[in-house]
Amino acid sequence: MYKVTFNDKELTVKTESSLFSPREPDKGTLAMLRHVEFQKEDKVLDLGCGCGIVSLSAAAFGVEPQNIVLTDVDELAVKTAEKNMKENGFGGAVFVSGDALTNVPGSDFSLILSNPPYHTDFKVAKTFIEKGFNRLRIGGKMFMVTKRKDWYKNKLISIFGGVKIYEEDGYFIFEAQKRAMTYAGKKKK
Repeated sequence: MYKVTFNDKELTVKTESSLFSPREPDKGTLAMLRHVEFQKEDKVLDLGCGCGIVSLSAAAFGVEPQNIVLTDVDELAVKTAEKNMKENGFGGAVFVSGDALTNVPGSDFSLILSNPPYHTDFKVAKTFIEKGFNRLRIGGKMFMVTKRKDWYKNKLISIFGGVKIYEEDGYFIFEAQKRAMTYAGKKKK
């Protein structure tokens, strides 16, 4: 268990030893969150939610919990995130256990945020980016944080047509905005 503060709200985060960053909030995730400007009307997808830090931040900044969807392939992560949201007073979010976006309802997210597993191959990140693009509304943004730059930069540009990259504490934070209904590299018919 540890404490984290977002928008002057101190939140308690309970976690499990088998989950990502079990003793303290991940520095990369916190770096990513410093670049996100949550709006009350946002519809947020916390992709690979872990213990729910991203969603706790969104809710602390005023996003209605019923407009937050948390998903993770690890069922324990989803259950832990659900407990954390409820115990911090943010009931009503949607929790989904499943691979990538397979069981995620909705396709009009304004924000998709993820700290993908980047120490493995790029299969998961590729799926997150491609399928995430399809779940964003026009004008919606995807934020990702990794310690690797080139592959993510190239992939996000090929799908979104461009990407902003911030470098902080040894992490790369990527911000890509959906500007069209089709991937940037695809020709319109």
